Amino acid sequence: MANIFSSLKKAYTLLKNVDFEKFSNLDETQLQGLMKLIGSPHKERQIPPVEGDFYHLGDEALKDEDRALQLKVRAFLEKEVKPIVNKYWLKAAFPFELIPKIAELNICGLTYQGYGCMGKSNLMEGMLAMEMARIDTSISTFFGVQSGLAMGSIYLLGSEAQKQEWLPDMQQMKIIGAFGLTEPEVGSGVAGGLTTTAKRNGSKWILNGQKKWIGNATFSDVTIIWARDVDDNQVKGFLVRKGTTGFAVEKMQDKMALRIVQNGLITLTNCEVDEDDRLQNANSFKDTAKVLKMTRAGVAWQAVGCARGAYESALSYTTTRKQFGRPIASYQLIQNHLVEMLSNLTAMQTLCFRLSQLQDQGLLTDAHASLAKVFCSMRTRDVVSRAREVMGGNGILLEYDVARFVADAEAIYSYEGTKEINTLIVGRAITGFSAFV
Repeated sequence: MANIFSSLKKAYTLLKNVDFEKFSNLDETQLQGLMKLIGSPHKERQIPPVEGDFYHLGDEALKDEDRALQLKVRAFLEKEVKPIVNKYWLKAAFPFELIPKIAELNICGLTYQGYGCMGKSNLMEGMLAMEMARIDTSISTFFGVQSGLAMGSIYLLGSEAQKQEWLPDMQQMKIIGAFGLTEPEVGSGVAGGLTTTAKRNGSKWILNGQKKWIGNATFSDVTIIWARDVDDNQVKGFLVRKGTTGFAVEKMQDKMALRIVQNGLITLTNCEVDEDDRLQNANSFKDTAKVLKMTRAGVAWQAVGCARGAYESALSYTTTRKQFGRPIASYQLIQNHLVEMLSNLTAMQTLCFRLSQLQDQGLLTDAHASLAKVFCSMRTRDVVSRAREVMGGNGILLEYDVARFVADAEAIYSYEGTKEINTLIVGRAITGFSAFV
């Protein structure tokens, strides 16, 4: 009742001061517009929900139980991870308290059959990688090393005894793994230029060399070390246990991207590994490449997640940030940026969707995975750049998250094969000519 009297009082005050003679020259259309203005109560604008899945791939593609798992993981990330990532990112520290909480989600080794794993689709795994990177690429990378590179090496190339020993505890994240392939002087050229050596000595292997940029290495319980056998010149894989004599790790400092990921510089000095801890089905770099093909698809999904996180942060910001008396989302130039971001994001999502379908059908090739990595990592750079642009000066503040996405996109652009190397893989597939050398 009080609101009605207040409105009547305002109307009376307005009408009392109106000079009606001035309205005599208005035509019918103008009068109707005026009456509509006076008679219609102001309605609060309904802002659409912030949603980066514009084509509803998650709704349409997943079974109900898988969609429920995706939303469960999203809720966990929003509640447990998002509030703390900026603090840890700034300190370049890892939130170890998250490991048992992530383990409770029961998603590690998601696509593997047996050993406590769920045996889900590669599409499901890709979407969960996206969900993680949507909140923080570092956490997604930590998980990808554990579930993909480390567990994947054992799952694809280990003996049954090795799988039984390692995979169940790794699936529960009681054992954390790392993957040591890249070297200080050898990144893209590891296929033919690996310098870490392995020498058979009875029932032992003696490893010497260095590995660089090895995620999880500073706290891993087991590290997959790839080394070249000096006798047959073939690349082999070794399970190096934490505390092994001759195995030393130094944390890499002063990174501008993926600061939560604990990358290590590993030095192997006459490091002895039992023959039983050699990956029994890893006999050449072609076997190593099987692991990389599998995980490269996951990195493309990570790029999608990074872009989606930046887009959604920017979209939300533009609907609340006001300049010249209006939300900046109402201006044409801002909407142009948002639509271009969404176009790139949607193209990336649909490409990765098809990529995972090919993987589930057993049709995935190196070139398929490489094309996705090339395109998605490039487009992510563009999306995060536009997200930072529409946020103006606030775009470089960590509290708005986009600055972190901008930095982390640079790491995605380089790891799991640079743009140039992946381009040459695709180029070889479509032309029949190898342009690597």
